[in-house]
Amino acid sequence: MPKNNRCRKAFLYFLCLLLCLVAPPAWSAEKEPPEMRRWARENDIADKDGSQRVKVRVVYYSNEYIEALVNSEAEKNLWTRDEMENYKYTLLKSLNLHDSIAFHVSFYVEGIPMYAQPFDKHITLIIGKKRYTPSDYDKRFNFKILGGRDGMISFPRYDPKTGKDVLQGAKDIRLVLDSVISQAISRRGDLIWVWDITKDRPDALGDGKAMDRLEMDRLLRRMEKLKEDRAGLQTQVDAIDKELNEVNARMDELQSR
Repeated sequence: MPKNNRCRKAFLYFLCLLLCLVAPPAWSAEKEPPEMRRWARENDIADKDGSQRVKVRVVYYSNEYIEALVNSEAEKNLWTRDEMENYKYTLLKSLNLHDSIAFHVSFYVEGIPMYAQPFDKHITLIIGKKRYTPSDYDKRFNFKILGGRDGMISFPRYDPKTGKDVLQGAKDIRLVLDSVISQAISRRGDLIWVWDITKDRPDALGDGKAMDRLEMDRLLRRMEKLKEDRAGLQTQVDAIDKELNEVNARMDELQSR
């Protein structure tokens, strides 16, 4: 087998393993430390005639939640400091937190199946007076859901029009799930989950090697962007210089007559 194929398969295996660690198991809140439980929301809704029951659990990946998750995994696996920092770095990279706001959603459906496609049209993040649609989500939510189904959902961290961090200055965030995806949920209306993000801890993730590596990644991306911008500006400057030379040459020609 070619080396690049082996590397690709190894990477995909590692990514699947990591996502299993990233995604908290559904309905396990009682096993989690309080720093994790306070960022989870749960609903258990049944249709009037009992034909459908839907359990939903949503986790917002706050700074405090991530740090508690990392510490919990490190304690269970007896990791060294370096192993914990490596896990934290890989986790933060997979969540793409430098560009996204991440949630984990779990469904458990009994009775009549639930159909939520297209899922990204049925879930909205509200911050202040602005509404945001997912930038990415687990596409398995688009298929019939009966039994358990869980996955990640991401929203843009920066406003597409202003470029500002949408969480900056915000007091809370609201995630809204459209009630039309389920006859059980439709009885009670849209599901709305609220998190008071002023209670999050900006310093929860600390410094450490993982944060240094993420900062280096960010600086490298910024450097590449600046290089691209400079190359674009240099092309414009070269075009202007060429036109200036042509204008000067024409003026010299006219003056020599």
